[in-house]
Amino acid sequence: MAPEAMLQLGILILTLSMIFITHNLRHQTTHTRTRTRNRPNRHVAQASRHLSLATRSTTSLHHAKTALSEADTALSINPRDPSAHIHRARALHLLGHSAAALKSLHCALSPPAARSLSTAERAEALVLRAELKVAVKRLRRIESAVKDLVEAVGLSRGERVETEALCLLGKCYEWKGMNQEAKEAFLKVLDVEPDSLEARSGLDRLGP
Repeated sequence: MAPEAMLQLGILILTLSMIFITHNLRHQTTHTRTRTRNRPNRHVAQASRHLSLATRSTTSLHHAKTALSEADTALSINPRDPSAHIHRARALHLLGHSAAALKSLHCALSPPAARSLSTAERAEALVLRAELKVAVKRLRRIESAVKDLVEAVGLSRGERVETEALCLLGKCYEWKGMNQEAKEAFLKVLDVEPDSLEARSGLDRLGP
């Protein structure tokens, strides 16, 4: 074979080798990114499982701590994961750390992060944030809590969380002295849940 032909063959083999190597590297990188992206979901799922157990178990403290650890692990992989922030907030709330839980919910409901939440997830997070705002500093945060609850009611028409939002909204209006608005909120709860003791108790407090 002529030297010129051998040179061309060598260049062809080298080019094909480079294409093969580049393709493999891209495939490995994509696979690694996908695996890394999916990994937090496993930790979020574990956090959710332990939170569920914490609400109906005699070892609730243990499950809340485990849920917090799983949520923290998910956030170490993806610090912007809103679901992980919500699970972290719920765990912190169960552990009695309301101020820290509130910070996690602020992260979850920030404009960039909240876009990836479902409507139900966002509504539930808004109700929890309102509860924590009221629990931490009622007088200073009541206006902000009302804003969250009004948004949650708008997002959760017909869902279970709607009655939770309306009950707390009724209490917030009551604390603000807005008795007519409070009554309307409690009455809306009774339209959906006629046996709601919380709503009936609110109406009894407000009087005729």
